[in-house]
Amino acid sequence: MTPAEERVDLVDEDDRVLGTVTRAEVRAGTLLHRGVAILVRDSAGRVYVHRRTADKDVFPSAYDMFVGGMVAAGEGYDAAAERELAEELGIRGGPLRPLFRHRYRGPDNNWHGAVYEVCWDGPVHPQASEIAWGTWLTLDELRARMRRWAFVPDGTELFERWLREQDDARR
Repeated sequence: MTPAEERVDLVDEDDRVLGTVTRAEVRAGTLLHRGVAILVRDSAGRVYVHRRTADKDVFPSAYDMFVGGMVAAGEGYDAAAERELAEELGIRGGPLRPLFRHRYRGPDNNWHGAVYEVCWDGPVHPQASEIAWGTWLTLDELRARMRRWAFVPDGTELFERWLREQDDARR
C-alpha cells in the first residue's frame, strides 16, 4: 500500500469518527482528520529540528520542530505517537508525555491532534523518506532559525502554544 492509499479516520469538529477515507482524499479535500505531533527534546533541553523531504505531500522542504503525522483508521492517539516516533526517528521506548490536544485549521492541513513530548538522549535515526536533514538546537537557536527559515505552519502554531504554556507554568 502506498502512503496515499493509507486509510485514516475522517472526524467531525468534536473529534468523533464519521468514517474512513484515504490519505489522498484527506489531502485533496483538506478534510478534517486526526494527527499526532511529538516534540523531541534531550536532557539538556535542546529540540530536535528537521527539514522535511522535497516530495512530502504537504509542506515539502519546510522545517519542523515536531515529528508526527496522521493517525491511521482505528488507531489511538498514543499508539500513533509511538508509531510515528519509531518510524521517523527510530526512537522506541522513550516515555511519551502528553502535553495537550489541539485543533489546527489551515489552508493545507486540517486536523484534531494530540501533542506529546519525549526526552531522548539516545541515537536518532531519521527516516530518509520523511526527513532530509536534522539537528539538535537550543530554544534560543530554534527561535533565531524560526525568523530565517520556513517552518511548517502547524508545527509553528504548536510550538508557540507550548512556549506560552511553559511561560504560564513558570509563573
